[in-house]
Amino acid sequence: MASASLQFFAFILALFGVFGDIAATLLPNWKVNADVGSNIITAITQMQGLWMDCTWYSTGMFSCTLKYSILSLPVYIQAARSTMVLSCILSAFGICITTVGMKCTRLGGDTDSKNNACFAGGICFILAGIFGLVPTCWYTREIISNFLDQTIPESSKQEPGGAVYTGFISAGFLLIAGVIFCSSCFKREQGAWIYPPKQHHFPSAEQESNAGYSLKDYV
Repeated sequence: MASASLQFFAFILALFGVFGDIAATLLPNWKVNADVGSNIITAITQMQGLWMDCTWYSTGMFSCTLKYSILSLPVYIQAARSTMVLSCILSAFGICITTVGMKCTRLGGDTDSKNNACFAGGICFILAGIFGLVPTCWYTREIISNFLDQTIPESSKQEPGGAVYTGFISAGFLLIAGVIFCSSCFKREQGAWIYPPKQHHFPSAEQESNAGYSLKDYV
């Protein structure tokens, strides 16, 4: 029962991780810079994402431009696009597989099949967390290196946006969920290996016949 509740808790974490992963992939605020002029009306917030660049004015106007050309983008943005999409796909597969393998569901067949499904789903979550953590770290490193570069003017320097933090948190949720699912199956198999089931040895028919008295001796 405790293992089933732990798997349910991991499944909730994985759901938050999947939704956060998708949101981080689509949000346009991976980079944010604020250029505030002498008047509050001229305040502008520029945001750059993986798929579009957006500009928000203090007057309430909001405009976005899609990034159509892939080859013109920097390498870290191209890598972030592919890895974040792959992370979303793997996490979605993990949700489907663990739904079948969880102990609180009636799907998946016998216990061994459900354990294998949970283990496979946990591996998908771990890989999704890694694929989601790598681009966020790489993207943050590029932002920090550009921010510390003295040759770049202050007006062009940017800071990490909310999508980066969402990606970090989502990757952490997916990694924790994957470790919980894999460890729950591993503990069960390890316990079965340390404490093997007792084998009941029943006497064979030959032993029973030898244990009894032979009637030939009395004829």
